[in-house]
Amino acid sequence: MFRCSYCMSPTEQILDLGFLPPVNVMSRIDENISLNTSYPLGISICQSCGLTQIINEIESALVFPESYPYLSGTTKILVENFSEQAQEILSFKPLKSNQLVIDIGSNDGTLLKNYINTCKVLGVEPTGAANVAIQNKIPTIHKFFNKSTAAEILQVYGKASIITACNVFAHIPDLKNLMHSIDSILEEDGIFISESHYLVDLLQSLQFDTIYHEHLRYYNVNFLNKLFSDFGYEIIMVKKIPTHGGSIRVWASRIGKNKIDLNVEHFLASEKNSNFFGLEAHYEFTKKVSKWRHQFRKLIAEIRVNHKSIYAIGAPSRASTLLSFSGLEVNDLFAVGEFSGSHKIGRYMPGTKIPVISEDDVLSKKPDYLLMLSWHIADELIPKIKNKGFEGQFIIPLPDIKLL
Repeated sequence: MFRCSYCMSPTEQILDLGFLPPVNVMSRIDENISLNTSYPLGISICQSCGLTQIINEIESALVFPESYPYLSGTTKILVENFSEQAQEILSFKPLKSNQLVIDIGSNDGTLLKNYINTCKVLGVEPTGAANVAIQNKIPTIHKFFNKSTAAEILQVYGKASIITACNVFAHIPDLKNLMHSIDSILEEDGIFISESHYLVDLLQSLQFDTIYHEHLRYYNVNFLNKLFSDFGYEIIMVKKIPTHGGSIRVWASRIGKNKIDLNVEHFLASEKNSNFFGLEAHYEFTKKVSKWRHQFRKLIAEIRVNHKSIYAIGAPSRASTLLSFSGLEVNDLFAVGEFSGSHKIGRYMPGTKIPVISEDDVLSKKPDYLLMLSWHIADELIPKIKNKGFEGQFIIPLPDIKLL
C-alpha cells in the first residue's frame, strides 16, 4: 500500500509508466557509456486529501544536477509569462525599492529581471543555472530551498513581500516543511504565488508526458485550497496560463490580509462539477493513455516499414517520458533536433541512444516526418520550421495523434 506524501493516508495507484531515468541526466555522445539508471515511475491519488502524486521519489540531487541543462530564458512563452506575472503583481501590490521579491527555483533569473529596477530581488536555485543569473547581476543563493536556506535568508535578507515558485512548488519534497519554510520568510501581508501544471489539463489533454521524477505532485485548486487553509492561508486569486501545456497561477496570503477574487470560488466549484476530477477521471485517463500507446506504436511502425525517416524537434523534459513509455529507439527515431546553443546538443535522450543534434542538422537531412516532442508549443514552432524549408509531415503526438 502506498501512503500519501502529504497526509499519510492510503493512495490508489492509477498509472504505471514503467522505468525512467532522471530526465535531465543526459549522457554525452562521445563518452560511449551505458544508459542511465532508471527508476520506477507511476502516479497515485490520495483517497483522503485528493492529492495526485508520483509513487517513487528519488534523490533531489539526481533530479536537479549541477549540470541541469534547461534555462528559462530560452523559452519565449515563459519569458512572456513571467513578464505578465510581474505586471499583475506590481499592479496589485506596488513595491518600494526596499521591499524584497524572492523566487524559489529561480533558474537563470528570467522572472526576477522584471523586478530588478523596482525593488530588491533574490533567487534561490540549486543547479548551475544560478551561475547564469549571477553573471546577469541577479542576486542568487546557489542552494536547494529548505528550512536551512530559509533561515539563512531570514538572517541576511529579512522577509519578502512577494515569494514566487514557478513550476517548482510541486517539485520540492516534504510539502509541509516547504510551507513552513515559505511562511517563515513571508511578510505578514505578503503574497505567495505558485505556478504549477494543472491536473485538470493534464487529464483532459492526456498529458502523461508531464509525469516524470521532477514532478512529485499534480495540483488542483481544491487540494491547494485545503493545503493553504491548513497553514492559515487562503487563495486570493487563480488564473489559468498556457505554460507547459496548461498551468495555474495561484496567489495565496494569510487569511484576511488581502481581498479574495471572485474567480476562486468559480474554480473550486467548476472542478467539483467537472468530469476531470476525482478517482473515476484518473482511471479513465489511464485507459486513454494505454490506447494512445497502441495507436502511436502502430503509426511509427507503418512509417518505418515503408522506409520513411523520422526525426524529432525539441527535447523538453517531457519528451523523455513519451519516448520511454512508447518504446522508441534510434531505429525508430533517428535524432532529435534542438535550437542552436542548447546544452542538450551532443548528448543522448535519457535512457536511449537517440542523439540530440542541432535543428539545422535535422532539417538538412530532409526527413519525411518530424515528431514534435514540444507539441504543446507546436503552433509557435511549425511556421518557423516551414520557413526553413521543411516539406515533410509533422507528427503531433498529443493530445490526439495527428499528421499535418
